[in-house]
Amino acid sequence: MPAPAAAPKPADTLNDMPSHPPPARRTSLRVLHLEDSELDHELEMAHLRRGGAQVETLRVDSEPAFRAALESPWDIVLSDFNVPGFSGLAALDIVKSLDHPLPFILISGEIGEDVAVAAMRNGASDYLLKANLARLAPAVEHAIDAHEARLARAQADQQLAQSRQRLSELAQHLQTSVDNERAAIAREIHDDVGGSLTALKFDIAWIARHSKDVQVQQRAGAALEVVTHAIESSKRIMHNLHPAILEQGLVAALQWMASRFEKRTSVACTFRTSHETMQLPSGVPLVAYRTAQEALTNITKHANASRVSIDLSLAGGVLSLEISDNGVGLRDADLAKARSFGIRGLHERASTVGGWVDLSSSHQGTVLILSVPLADAQGYASEFGPDADDTHPPFEDSDDPSVWGGL
Repeated sequence: MPAPAAAPKPADTLNDMPSHPPPARRTSLRVLHLEDSELDHELEMAHLRRGGAQVETLRVDSEPAFRAALESPWDIVLSDFNVPGFSGLAALDIVKSLDHPLPFILISGEIGEDVAVAAMRNGASDYLLKANLARLAPAVEHAIDAHEARLARAQADQQLAQSRQRLSELAQHLQTSVDNERAAIAREIHDDVGGSLTALKFDIAWIARHSKDVQVQQRAGAALEVVTHAIESSKRIMHNLHPAILEQGLVAALQWMASRFEKRTSVACTFRTSHETMQLPSGVPLVAYRTAQEALTNITKHANASRVSIDLSLAGGVLSLEISDNGVGLRDADLAKARSFGIRGLHERASTVGGWVDLSSSHQGTVLILSVPLADAQGYASEFGPDADDTHPPFEDSDDPSVWGGL
């Protein structure tokens, strides 16, 4: 009878097997060797070949020859510590100055531990003593692997940065498109819907004045109420789409917003500004206005505050808008919510003009600060940008500058 199969050793079980296979050993190496001794050179190359690699090498023993050899592609640089008229540390500095530095191993007959540590801190991959070359092949393999891993990480970081940049540009483009579309819709409401509703209101009022029939007058009165409600709704929609009050300047717009917020919520809202008028780049007023609008909306919904302050300042070429309240504050968990798009949207909107948003919160309240360096504010094509349609007259109203005149 055949002998029973031996039970698998514990090391052979699936749980004990390595999760990743070891990297394949290199079959060829290109080695640049800074060494003044031909014998030492041959001995070190022999140790490398014993590791199973086919070695292509060039020995140089001077700085000019070393610099010239670096014009060719190499996998690694091996360097003696002391070379007449040159040194391994000087060679290391030259390699580090390359556009694509190479892994670098120092090899010496005598090298102090302090010098070896300094070389490692300065960028050397490893150091070896000539009396112990058994570790040369593994050290070379490890140095090249570590170098390739660094290159891969750098490439991945670069690709990630490019991806983030493209994503940011896409977000900015989408925000610009949304703003332009909102402006276009607001213009359509103002010109078409507003004009039609105004004409309809005048016609109904004319019918009511010239009819002696009581029922007609009653129906005309009811129709006037419906039209008036439609006009008010259109005013609100148009303002939400297109804050035309910004055409009177950011200071006036924020002052009106603070007054309207206090009237609507009965929460004391103070507005302060360092300048009565400000000349701002295209796009910046809209970003500041929307930031304040979002902040006040969040305060209304979540803060339970009794006092709000809006501070607008322009100093040192930086526009700063600070909105603070004495409410219950925000928790870190609130900011980390997967669908907390309001704050994220503020960050993205601020980035469209080169600015940023800082948010701090405690049990004593929340402070949101928008900062925009005006020298870097590019401004984007929006309803207040250079591509906006400026042929329409400003909206007129005694209380709300974003509605039709004469309605």
